Formats: sequence, C-alpha cells, structure tokens
Amino acid sequence: MREIERKTNAILHIIANSEKPIGSKEISIALKKQGIDLTERAIRYHLKIMDEKGLTEIIWKEGRSITELGHAELENALVSDKVGFVISKIESMAYEMDFDLDKKTGKVILNVSLIAKADFLRALKIMKKVFDKKLSMGVLVAVAHEGELLGTFVVPYGKVAFGTICSINLNGILLRYAISVESKFGGMLQIDNYHPLRFTDLISYSGSTLDPLEVFMKSKMTNVGVAAESGAGKIMASFREMPAVARKGALPILRRAEDAGFGNALVIGQPGHSVLGVPVGIGRVGFVVPGGLNPLAALEEEGLATESRALVTLIDYQELRLFCDI
Repeated sequence: MREIERKTNAILHIIANSEKPIGSKEISIALKKQGIDLTERAIRYHLKIMDEKGLTEIIWKEGRSITELGHAELENALVSDKVGFVISKIESMAYEMDFDLDKKTGKVILNVSLIAKADFLRALKIMKKVFDKKLSMGVLVAVAHEGELLGTFVVPYGKVAFGTICSINLNGILLRYAISVESKFGGMLQIDNYHPLRFTDLISYSGSTLDPLEVFMKSKMTNVGVAAESGAGKIMASFREMPAVARKGALPILRRAEDAGFGNALVIGQPGHSVLGVPVGIGRVGFVVPGGLNPLAALEEEGLATESRALVTLIDYQELRLFCDI
C-alpha cells in the first residue's frame, strides 16, 4: 500500500504541474525522468483508481486534470516522501534552466507571487525600497495580469502575478561553467549598516518538506522593510557551498551574472573558513545570497497578503523587465 501511495503521489505531482490535461503516455515519460518505470497500462490502472477517489478527472480525450481533492491529497502526502523534495526541486531546476551568460538568452527560474489587483500599485511602492537597497535577488522582474500566462503559470481572476528572480539561477549559471553548488540552508540574516552580520536562524534544504524562506516569510520573522530603510534588520538569505578550487573562477562569473540583472553574493568566504557563523567543510567555500522573496516579505510586513512560492516556473530571459521600468 505504501508503494502504491508513492506512485499515486508521483502521478498527481505530474498532473498538478501540467498546464493542460495530460495523458498516460506523457505521464509515463515524466515518471521515467524521476526513475519510476511504469507502463501506460499500469498508469491507466492508477488513474482509474484516482478517478474513483475523486483525485483526478477526465477532460474529454485530452487527458486528466487534478481536482481540489487531489491537491489536498498532495498537501497531506507521506512526510517521508516530502523530506528532501525541496532540495530535489532546486537541483532539477538548476539543471533545467539554460540561460547563456554570453548571449543573454535562455530560460531562467522565477518565483511567483500573487497580489490583489487593487493592492498592486501600493505594493510596487513598498517593494521599491527593497530593490533600491539591493536586498532583492537582482533587479529583473516579470508581471502578468488575470488570465495571462507567466511562464506556465495561469494568473487567476482579481490577481496580479509578480515574478522575481530566484537565487537558484546562480546555481544554474555556475553549473554551466562546471562549478557545482550545494544549497545548504535558508536562513534569517541580520544586517547592520546594510552589511551582513550573522545568521540568527537556519533551516536545512535537504531536511525540510517546505521551502525555508517561505516558512520564514509566512511566520512573520522578517523585517525587510525596516532593514531597507534603516540598514539594520533581518532579511532572508540562502547559504551555499562550492568547491574551494572553483572560487577563483566563480568570482568573475558571479560579477557577470550581477551585470545581467541576477544579483550577486552578499558574502563569499575563504576555503574552509566559516561564513557569518556557519561552518564550512574542508575543501569547500561558503557564500551567501539574498532571498528572491525579500521584496514580498516587505509586503507581508505592511499587511498586504500575498500567495508567494519559490521555484515556480521557467521563463524566457527576454520577457523580464527592470523593476524601475514597471
């Protein structure tokens, strides 16, 4: 029964992440990429059971779509299967993004936040100070209105979708130059005079069922707005490691990424030395990048509710705009 539940959850994830109804053939291909080998016949068997449970529904000949009950089932999936899901998604999307730093073309990873249409102009004013003080992940954003697509994400009625650059793009960019990056922790970073001081809280990506920065933001642990205005406060940031031998080669790549609008590391340590109180392994270098959702945390602090998710979709780099041009 446990194995059947795992396969059901895997199929549900694929259907939920598809922008249109999907059939057993496409599901089979997607499962193989995850290392799950199921025939189309076996998938149709699982789909039949899922239809009977109300988790999925048939959309004429086009395939299956997930129901509200199906979404609820995913939320309550086996916790043992959800542990490590975040780090797995990070690694997959870093590989899937194909941005070319030389040509300035390709797909990049986007966080997506939904903001009430009536609040959007006020939201822009609040977020401006965060972008101005470089507490965001770069200066590029994307905006889509109700009924429009932002990558593969359809914007619901009454909402504006605001896309911010995900810091995992730096992992993907460095990966293109054969520099592997390990995302270790998401954390609360205390700054003073706009300079990083120390981490006060950390959550491991590999041991979490939720994105750490989403947890911090919704837990009201940030004061990004105050930090942007005064230079002192707590913002969200991620702690990463790379091989020590790659440090010299990574520095010019990160500078070029910043010039392309992706933002840069707040701190890059020395080989084997702790960074802002966080220990680093032998032969490794630690570095810290700001959280892509920091501008949205400032909105939450001002009482503007958002529905924010990290690592939501891929979007063409050419569709991004400078925040100051919105």
